[in-house]
Amino acid sequence: MCDHQQCIHLTYNVSGDDFTTAGEASSNFKKKLMDLGVDRKTIRRVSISMYEGEINMVIHANGGVIDAYICTDHIDLILKDQGPGIPDIDKAMQVGYSTAPAQVQALGFGAGMGLPNIKNNTDDLSIETELGVGTTLRMRINLED
Repeated sequence: MCDHQQCIHLTYNVSGDDFTTAGEASSNFKKKLMDLGVDRKTIRRVSISMYEGEINMVIHANGGVIDAYICTDHIDLILKDQGPGIPDIDKAMQVGYSTAPAQVQALGFGAGMGLPNIKNNTDDLSIETELGVGTTLRMRINLED
């Protein structure tokens, strides 16, 4: 695992239950990657992964913190919340499975694609969760040569 000492580190605070600012962190990080000249395919994968995680923080966890690391050969995203935790990770990884409330789904969120989209767009994903304590997602996206 990377020690992140030689990486660019950015931190984003995500507000919970605020859909007006949902996606700002991933949008700002995308701009940073573009400014650094990261290739479009990688930016797309990072943006999808970070956005899905950010939205999950808004919907399920009353917000959280994202630490983003841009390293020489990869990007690491660590999303940490103090939400209710994920009761069944295997179910949560199934396409279409959602625990989002009806009012959130009425807004167009909570379709059960978040974690599957993250898995499909990352090179490495780990999920640490404890009920009543919170969840940490660790994602790695390798940079293209």
